[in-house]
Amino acid sequence: MQALLDLDSQLLLFLNYFHTDFWDNFMWIISSTTVWIPLYVMILYTIIKNQKYQSWISVIAIIILIVLCDRVSSGFLKPTIARFRPTHDPLLQDFVKIVNGYRGGTYGFVSSHAANTMGIAVFTSLVFRNKVFSAFIFIWALIISYSRIYLGVHFPGDVLGGLLLGSIIALIVYKIYITLTPRFIRLTFFNGKGLKRGVAEQFQCKDILQIVFAGIISFAIILLSSKVLI
Repeated sequence: MQALLDLDSQLLLFLNYFHTDFWDNFMWIISSTTVWIPLYVMILYTIIKNQKYQSWISVIAIIILIVLCDRVSSGFLKPTIARFRPTHDPLLQDFVKIVNGYRGGTYGFVSSHAANTMGIAVFTSLVFRNKVFSAFIFIWALIISYSRIYLGVHFPGDVLGGLLLGSIIALIVYKIYITLTPRFIRLTFFNGKGLKRGVAEQFQCKDILQIVFAGIISFAIILLSSKVLI
């Protein structure tokens, strides 16, 4: 275990070493929760538009997913495992590069950003079942997760743990969601893969691609802002 922790620390110092003003701005902005509100709104809008009055079960599932990811990571694992963030680790805090003086809370395992974003990515990709959307949303989750390493507030192990936690919780929530869905939503298919296909067929491809477009526009604005702020 100590060998793994040492490797994690070395990897953190390597990945955290390369900083520029542009990437400092980019990673700082992209790590913010509020900058992605338009993307979240588009996801909810697409669900409500296509499922109409039956969309409440999908919205509740997403709320439960986010609450579980956040509470299990921040409310349970961080204080229970009590692993220092790199910025609070007595052996590393003087060597870690940070941005805008941000050091985060005392403990960091697991990363809530990684758990929350990967949870959203896994669940929505299973619901929409659109290849373009899935590719985008997983890249989005991974970039945000990596930003936490760049900012020096999480070890790579914290991020990997968060990604795994978010994936597991999303799969559990989706399993419950897909089991309960036939009781509340009228579908053509009600069994096995047919049920999953039936849920996905409720969503128009153009509406799903609008989510991707909104996300790409957000990335473009972040890139432009990062350049302007130098």
